[in-house]
Amino acid sequence: MISSIIFIVFFIAASGYFFINAKKIRRNILIGKDVSIKDNRSERLKTMLLVAFGQKKMFSRPIPAILHFFLYAAFVITQVELLEIVFDGVTGSHRAFRASLGGFYTFVVSFIEILSVLAFIGTIAFLSRRNLLKVPRLVKSELNGWPKLDANFILLGELTLICFIFMMNGADEVLYARGESHAQNLGDGSLGLSISSHLGPLIYGSMPTPGLHVIERIGWWGHIVMVFGFLNYLPFSKHLHILLAFPNTYFSNLKSKGQFENLFEVTDVVKPNFDPSYQPVLDPNAVIKFGVKDVQDLTWKQLLDAYSCTECGRCTSACPQNITGKALSPRKIMMDTRDRLEEVGKNMDANKGVFVDDGKSLLGDYIKAEEIWACNTCNACVQECPVNIDPLAIIVGLRQQLVLEQSAAPTELTNMFSNLENNGAPWQFSPADRANWINEN
Repeated sequence: MISSIIFIVFFIAASGYFFINAKKIRRNILIGKDVSIKDNRSERLKTMLLVAFGQKKMFSRPIPAILHFFLYAAFVITQVELLEIVFDGVTGSHRAFRASLGGFYTFVVSFIEILSVLAFIGTIAFLSRRNLLKVPRLVKSELNGWPKLDANFILLGELTLICFIFMMNGADEVLYARGESHAQNLGDGSLGLSISSHLGPLIYGSMPTPGLHVIERIGWWGHIVMVFGFLNYLPFSKHLHILLAFPNTYFSNLKSKGQFENLFEVTDVVKPNFDPSYQPVLDPNAVIKFGVKDVQDLTWKQLLDAYSCTECGRCTSACPQNITGKALSPRKIMMDTRDRLEEVGKNMDANKGVFVDDGKSLLGDYIKAEEIWACNTCNACVQECPVNIDPLAIIVGLRQQLVLEQSAAPTELTNMFSNLENNGAPWQFSPADRANWINEN
């Protein structure tokens, strides 16, 4: 009874803390400008199922895709066993579903064990890729500090979780064989699990029964503590993409890559010159902001992009500008956006939900002009992202701010703008001379 009370209190506390932080993240995302995305629902659902659930874009690089699939499949299927563990924790029972499910129970838990072994292999491989093989996209400068620690911390946590699972199952197998388990209605007295039925007797077979009870309880409580710990670690980690990948892919930009949206603020002013019947929407006396200076100028979808970033670096490794040594890293653009958004959110928390100007902005303090002007808008980063994040949209918004608000374009662009204004073309030729090439021999 005491164990059940402790579990219930722990469950409520962990769930409550997660929802408090999840609510803050939702608040932060909604800081962005409102945009309606309600079209093509069937196409959006298909995109979500293929890209987020089916991991479609991951398989452009087969080896990391397979390793990632091991972890992904184990994470999804293990939730089935987690339901039983929560039920056992609340009721004080142990393996409560075994008696009613019989052989199907053994099959499901055995399958979870096989996936856990594959996940263990995948985790070791990912640790090696980051820390021994030092795959180039995983050791870029933007990952120094917390991002690198975050990645290693969660991988080590996954290894610990798997060890707790096999501690629990392995000790259970030996206890069942001895008829000493504290659980009731054990059926034939043996779980017969695919891995633990061999691993348990090998490791714990010579241990005394009281010690096995301790091992089994450590495994059970260790498992649930790791699960609840991971749940509350998500809001502070790049692994939040486990949850946000689904809405982020659902709200993906379905338009053709390379299709840019005109600024409504500009269109509203210019359109009456071409269409006298058009009625401007914006107040001509109001101060109008152009482009993106801070996270409040981005849309909620772009802020959702920032929280959904997996920091995998596929965007940066495919970026031709980054490959040639330019300052641009699309991954850093997304990480900087998320970091600034977190800073703004903490500012609001400290000021009763109202943002107080801190003298900082996304443009300048986090992302430098050199970075965004290096981009050649090729969309390679957008194409490569496994969860359909669009760094280019943020880059273009920052450029618009520099050009339209600060008149801070590079000299090459300034000359082009002048030619467009004076000559109606990017080149420094009079419109009257455009057809002169026809007369050339």
